Amino acid sequence: MKNNVVLIGMPGAGKSTVGVVLAKLLGFRFLDSDLLIQEAEKRLLSEIIAQDGLERFMQIEDEINAGIRAENTVIATGGSAVYGRRAMEQLRMHGSVVYLRLSFEEICARVGDIKQRGIVLREDQTFRALYDERCPLYERFAELTVDAEGRSVEELALRILSLLRQENETGVRIPLR
Repeated sequence: MKNNVVLIGMPGAGKSTVGVVLAKLLGFRFLDSDLLIQEAEKRLLSEIIAQDGLERFMQIEDEINAGIRAENTVIATGGSAVYGRRAMEQLRMHGSVVYLRLSFEEICARVGDIKQRGIVLREDQTFRALYDERCPLYERFAELTVDAEGRSVEELALRILSLLRQENETGVRIPLR
């Protein structure tokens, strides 16, 4: 296992919630990259998007995520982190990237108010189109994909831990279907 675990997936997939539990199980620190962005900018994600626009937000996100220097840390990224190639390459170099996969229907049930969450959604884009656009990106960057559908936070954290240990012992990526 690399010295960090990086969680990617759609907003509402449970990256932050599962990340805290996984960090406890591993004895790692926990870092939420969305909170880093808000701290650096001294604004909420939704305010950055409203005031600076989507393109600038994604530049800020890529810069901050690419600058993360952590060890023994579970990092929960924002759902749009996969648009930042530089950041994803940096995160992948120092961490095992785990995609928390959920159905569109389950994501919708969890997300709530899209505008308040600071979700990177173009004006002419539906949430479904965003989901369809991002899923292939998550799959491309992920080293491990975990089906989160119907799993509790604890079950999901234990599943990720088990897969990370298997990967570490064998050096072989585990197909997760």
